[in-house]
Amino acid sequence: MRPFSARITQPTPAERMLSILTGAHSMTVVSDGLDPVEVHRLDGTAAMGHVHLHEPSGTGPAHPAAPVPVRLEFTDVAPTPVRDRLRARVTMTGLLAAPYDAEATSSVCMEFGQAVLDDGGGRTFVPLSALQTATPDPVAPHEADMLTHLMDSHAELVPLLLRLVRPAPEKSMLRALPVALDRYGITLRLEYARKRRDVRLPFATPVTGMNQAAPRIHALLTAARRASHPSRLFA
Repeated sequence: MRPFSARITQPTPAERMLSILTGAHSMTVVSDGLDPVEVHRLDGTAAMGHVHLHEPSGTGPAHPAAPVPVRLEFTDVAPTPVRDRLRARVTMTGLLAAPYDAEATSSVCMEFGQAVLDDGGGRTFVPLSALQTATPDPVAPHEADMLTHLMDSHAELVPLLLRLVRPAPEKSMLRALPVALDRYGITLRLEYARKRRDVRLPFATPVTGMNQAAPRIHALLTAARRASHPSRLFA
């Protein structure tokens, strides 16, 4: 647990996983002995509107005579045209009382096994308790639209944000694009010929409502205009 006085500049693994589950447009359901099922109707209900997680009981789901092991897979892809767009993968395993029915309209009960987040920071196992108590990120449902708008309508602001990057970008940088946005800040991807570097520009305070997102970004831009970048390449 983070110290109470520490400034939080990025989401916890549980918050990151919750954002992926909230924003997912599809998931892959893999059950023993069956072909993988691609579910593409998550818009508006999110993944957990289709699967309801339960604490492990130790005796299996509601019908212990025929528990069905299942694996749910989610991918998180950057909405902007960066190199290496895959940002993270989420894998959840558990037991169903019956084989998953992709045509079902109601939520199916799943006894929780484990949840794993794979991203640039490595592999993290997230307990159900952490996932259930994580606070939803108000920015998550709007991230793609906001980053796309930034790229399409205000691309000139990205070089301005580079003034805040420390250490400064190398002169061999080919381009910089926004790759992620959450309640704690914005992440830029600096691309070079043979490598890339992600840099995080944290907000002064986390966003607690969507009406605060634009002012937080404007505050970063104001700080950038006041900054003097050592290289002067991006001034």
